[in-house]
Amino acid sequence: AIGHCWLKIPESIKITYFGKLNKWVSGKDLILYTIGELGVNGANYKALEFTGKIINELSMASRFTMANMAIEAGAKTGIIVPDETTMNYIKSVSQKEFKIYKSDNDANYFKDFEINCNLIEPQVALPDSPENVKSISEVETMEVELDQVVIGSCTNGRIEDLRSAAKIIKKNKIKSNIRCIIIPGTQNIYYQALKEGLLEIFIKSGAIVSTPTCGPCLGGHMGVLAENEKVLSTTNRNFKGRMGHISSEIYLSNPAIAAASAIKGQIISPQSI
Repeated sequence: AIGHCWLKIPESIKITYFGKLNKWVSGKDLILYTIGELGVNGANYKALEFTGKIINELSMASRFTMANMAIEAGAKTGIIVPDETTMNYIKSVSQKEFKIYKSDNDANYFKDFEINCNLIEPQVALPDSPENVKSISEVETMEVELDQVVIGSCTNGRIEDLRSAAKIIKKNKIKSNIRCIIIPGTQNIYYQALKEGLLEIFIKSGAIVSTPTCGPCLGGHMGVLAENEKVLSTTNRNFKGRMGHISSEIYLSNPAIAAASAIKGQIISPQSI
């Protein structure tokens, strides 16, 4: 033993997002679209740097979602340069000193490309890979019937996500044959959702509200899929057998699509509610 740990410094891929976000498009849709473009091996042992006008306009929740799913393209990490939005967030949750890191102005990138957000609709990843991405307008025509919907997790379980889902579910009912499971990302978010009345909306609609857990995402508990069952989930992975039986099918989307689909019983756009 030499007392050292060997680490390779990853090269960086810079992705600049420009244009304007269409209705119902969030950070989840941007990262799904990006993974669709890169492929699940497109950023192997690389660092993804997300930048551009659109990124600057995103909430912290959407930024967290994008960074969370960078690994689904093979990346070692997903980075967004700290800005005023970041500073305000950090100051609201911690009093500790912090240091800002950002790329040098003359930094060299392994790859540098742009994504026109004007062209991006809400996205859905079809089985059995996060790169198997299609626009909701195309998926809606497939009339995919569901058995279960999962809203939440580390990927989309922040208060903003729960508000988005509750806005659609309010005054509606989850389809009777659908198991709709709501999983806040943290205990603090759970408590905030309780105070805002979001949990009451979910429960009255027929959904099941869980305390924070990885649960169904990795096929552990709270919604493990049976043979041939189909789920639409706001989690981050949809490999074969990931959430239960090897014959089950996993579709990934943002919370708004998931909420609308839980009401209809099949994958639909929020605009259809």
